[in-house]
Amino acid sequence: MQCQECGKKPATLHFTKIVNGEKTEFHICEACAREKGEMIPGTPGGFSIHSLLSGLLDFEPAAQSGLGPKPQTIRCEECGLTYSQFSKIGRFGCSSCYRHFSGRLDPLFKRVHGNTVHVGKIPVRSGQQIQSKREIEKLKLELQEKIAHEEFESAAQIRDRIRELEKRLADA
Repeated sequence: MQCQECGKKPATLHFTKIVNGEKTEFHICEACAREKGEMIPGTPGGFSIHSLLSGLLDFEPAAQSGLGPKPQTIRCEECGLTYSQFSKIGRFGCSSCYRHFSGRLDPLFKRVHGNTVHVGKIPVRSGQQIQSKREIEKLKLELQEKIAHEEFESAAQIRDRIRELEKRLADA
């Protein structure tokens, strides 16, 4: 496969970018990667993980723009790790870091994974109960939304559907 940038050399680096469920693949050679400012594994200096994390975390632009709280001021009260330290090393210091950095993590998870909730896979044969429970949870959220918008007829239909699913689950 040829480099997508120069079209001359063989592509040795392959990147996959997924944004909102849309997958884009990039195939470039080492020379073009160097020109773009990235360091290559196995070369002097190694790959710049800091650049990768900074791009994902929007750390550099936020710090330069002065918008929002400065990353240095966000600190985990348990271990003392700052958000800027996290962006450099790519790991949390303790389990409390998730709570302290939560305001900045949800957008990151959304960008990286396309969602902030992991749902996993459901077994085909024995997964009917799990699917029903998930549908009930989804319908309950939809019911709250309909009530908030005063769409009571739709809310009543959703309520009836929830009752039907819950009865089916209880009988199973």
